[in-house]
Amino acid sequence: MHDTFILIKEVALNNNCPECFSKEGLRLAFKQRFIETKFYKSITAEVKHTITCKTCNSDIYPERWTEDIERVVEYQQKAFVPKKTSTYLKKASWILIGIIGVILIAILVAVFYSES
Repeated sequence: MHDTFILIKEVALNNNCPECFSKEGLRLAFKQRFIETKFYKSITAEVKHTITCKTCNSDIYPERWTEDIERVVEYQQKAFVPKKTSTYLKKASWILIGIIGVILIAILVAVFYSES
């Protein structure tokens, strides 16, 4: 099983970084959970966001956010539209469904002819 978060949207923030005080480096990233197995691919409704500073290469955790950063994050969360949740069955799933269908038909035919 391959379980990752894929980047859906990244927004540049005009706020000062709490670490290096640069005004150009802050990026707010929205990521959505993506699951891939042997049988299916799925985009879930689970979304997470992170703030990083490209200038000092540090993650900015919520404890370090200023009130301005919190306001901008709240606004961006309201404006963010995640990808629609979906599930895509892979070829292996369709083969398995076909095999199970053939077995069920064979059982029903065997039961039907044994009663006759």
